[in-house]
Amino acid sequence: MSVFTPLERSELEDFLAPYRLGRLRDFQGIAGGSENSNFFVSLEGGEFVLTLVERGPIADLPFFVELLDVLHQAGLPVPYALRSEDGAALRALAEKPALLQPRLPGAHVSQPNAHHCSEVGGLLARLHQATRTHILERPSDRGLDWMLREGPLQAVSLADEPLALLRSALEEAVRVRPRVAELPRANLHADLFRDNVLFDGPHLSGVIDFYNACSGPMLYDLAIAVNDWCCAADGSLDLPRTQALLAGYSAQRRFTTQESELWPAMLRIACLRFWLSRLIARAEHAGREVLIKDPDEFRRKLEVRQQISIALPLAL
Repeated sequence: MSVFTPLERSELEDFLAPYRLGRLRDFQGIAGGSENSNFFVSLEGGEFVLTLVERGPIADLPFFVELLDVLHQAGLPVPYALRSEDGAALRALAEKPALLQPRLPGAHVSQPNAHHCSEVGGLLARLHQATRTHILERPSDRGLDWMLREGPLQAVSLADEPLALLRSALEEAVRVRPRVAELPRANLHADLFRDNVLFDGPHLSGVIDFYNACSGPMLYDLAIAVNDWCCAADGSLDLPRTQALLAGYSAQRRFTTQESELWPAMLRIACLRFWLSRLIARAEHAGREVLIKDPDEFRRKLEVRQQISIALPLAL
């Protein structure tokens, strides 16, 4: 179970009292997280999610609170920080920063179809449109600079073939970095995997886990989503699902020529990011009872992304 900081019922009850949401009925750890400790919390006043933030600088947490407030006010189905009776959104529990948020309806989709992907594309475009004219600035702590710094450190543990693949990916990242910096920007979710999206029947009912959110090129956010939602078992891109996600997105925001040109490289950069972060997590959490996602999943995806045949749909 991915709960890095266990909680006692009594300390949780003390933490929850200032929200005035009634007695604690039950709580349980959520197994799906890989970076933070998350709990389902059932109170007389409703169902909620409690997050203890385990990674990242505390100074960035007001950014997440503000971003979710902006997206909530724009009508997007996102969680947002509840305020205690003294107006505090960000509090401390078990010596960790803590947020209490409403629990959104729906469930994760493990085997998405073209309809699911179209919904995800449309939602991601709405998220970008809600912030692109007033971006809340926060550089990603796992952006290109981080990849170029961490890549050589991870290279020492790789065999010959993965090492050659990593070196090629890092060389490409250096080559395209100036052009990536010129792409259209907004605030990004930056982790829009299947386990961070909820569906209630056929309708997308929620997007969760914004703790990798940042400011940056919108194309990068799109590549992250496509690399998870649109993959076949061998890591290749499934044509109907990819086209559906891109069409759902482009119906609300048109792509630029520069984005189209950088699309293949961005898909590979998005693979590189999660290959590296999973290699690091595997080493850091080895032997612990936490969810460790397979780094080789993104190594395989990076291998098959060397050739990209699905282009972005450009306006005629």
